[in-house]
Amino acid sequence: MTKNSIIIGLCLFFVLNITFAQDKTTVTAKNDEISKNLDLEAVASVFGESKDLEDFEKKLNDPKTQISNLDLNNDGEVDYLRVIDNSKGKTHVVTIQAVIGKDKYQDVAVIDVEKDSKGDTKIQVVGDVQMYGNNYIIEPVYVHPPIISVWFWGPYYRPWYSPFYWGYYPPYYRPWRPYPIHLYRRNVNVHINVKNTYRHTDVRRSRDAVKIQKQNRRADHSKTKDVVRPDKATGKPVQKDWKPQNGNKGNKVTVPSTRPAQKPQQQPSVRPTQPTPRPAPAVRPAPRPMPRPTPAPRPAPRPTPRPSARR
Repeated sequence: MTKNSIIIGLCLFFVLNITFAQDKTTVTAKNDEISKNLDLEAVASVFGESKDLEDFEKKLNDPKTQISNLDLNNDGEVDYLRVIDNSKGKTHVVTIQAVIGKDKYQDVAVIDVEKDSKGDTKIQVVGDVQMYGNNYIIEPVYVHPPIISVWFWGPYYRPWYSPFYWGYYPPYYRPWRPYPIHLYRRNVNVHINVKNTYRHTDVRRSRDAVKIQKQNRRADHSKTKDVVRPDKATGKPVQKDWKPQNGNKGNKVTVPSTRPAQKPQQQPSVRPTQPTPRPAPAVRPAPRPMPRPTPAPRPAPRPTPRPSARR
């Protein structure tokens, strides 16, 4: 009896430990550096300056402003961010997804747009738990009501589902190389409207937004331990002449180029023919100076006769 009790007790002990370990597991950001490569205050600021979601996606991927510095697939180019709108009733969830490969997407953040009982529009920018950790929420308070908040409830609203994917991008898009975080911070701060207020909170207002996000979430970046570099990048030329927007030329940073996989070809065995020397220009004979004409002799003045004296 005692022996059976010990065995049963040990079994319960292991079962409880396994259950406790499963309950204790929480999702944390894979790398703290990831969240520093996309400033959600800048995202909130750009969102308030957009006229609709198509314009918002364009601003996120504008190579002139470079709001994002994310390179989740480690291909040496900042990932394209696409925007997707899902809604239910008076709640819209705007998802920002990074295009990291063929049919592979990673949610970076969502923007909850909801109209309350008073008719006021509430906006929250929520970082994805895989990128920013738990409850990373920014609640912007705009100095002026943004046009896009009116667009959601107006007659011109159309649901936006980005048509772009891996290998297919809009004409304006030109990828750029990621930069060190301190240099990215210096650039992105210029594009944050300081007249707005950005409140950090850990309370998400909308329960409907949480449900909508779970139904449409993509997290392909977390399915593999090591991100494999894709065989083909965007195929577009990478912008190399990037400079900080604030004009600070100090603290220059050089991005090292990747070493080529193949060795350079050997020198050709046939020596190129030596170019013929350029013929010297013909010497132009110097012009002979003309002899200077001698001036004609000036005639001597004729003496005037002296008048005779009177007697």
